[in-house]
Amino acid sequence: MTASATPFRRYVTIEWGDCDPAGIVYYPRYFAMFDASTAYLFEAALGCRKRDMLHRFSIVGFPMVDTRASFLIPSKFGDVVSIESRLTGFNRSSFEVSHRLLAADERLAVTALEKRVWAGVHPEDPNRIKGRAIPEEVIAAFSADKVIQQERNRE
Repeated sequence: MTASATPFRRYVTIEWGDCDPAGIVYYPRYFAMFDASTAYLFEAALGCRKRDMLHRFSIVGFPMVDTRASFLIPSKFGDVVSIESRLTGFNRSSFEVSHRLLAADERLAVTALEKRVWAGVHPEDPNRIKGRAIPEEVIAAFSADKVIQQERNRE
């Protein structure tokens, strides 16, 4: 298992559509933000967008197989929050990512953990997917001596 030394950070403006009738982020929206953050983390490490990465490595994606989160402080419409994402470990065909969502004043608002599988088309059934060994090139991109220190604003 290898971990990235420095988290990838991006800023997100909480939009009206992220919120429930009480005006706070509806919890599934956090998972969508974390999903995008995982893609941006890989983009920063590998130097290519997710759609290009899927083609480059002949995979269909990296679906989530386990997730959990703790919600500490609510985020509201108009807030600008930051999300720090860090790859915390690789297994043969899976990897783990941790996320920390910080309020504008840097207070910890949400923590989340994801376990994802590096997946390709099943060799015996094209309608199914199957975990594949994560390429050494990908693991090397996240080595402790490679610093991923980029910031991305919401597009």
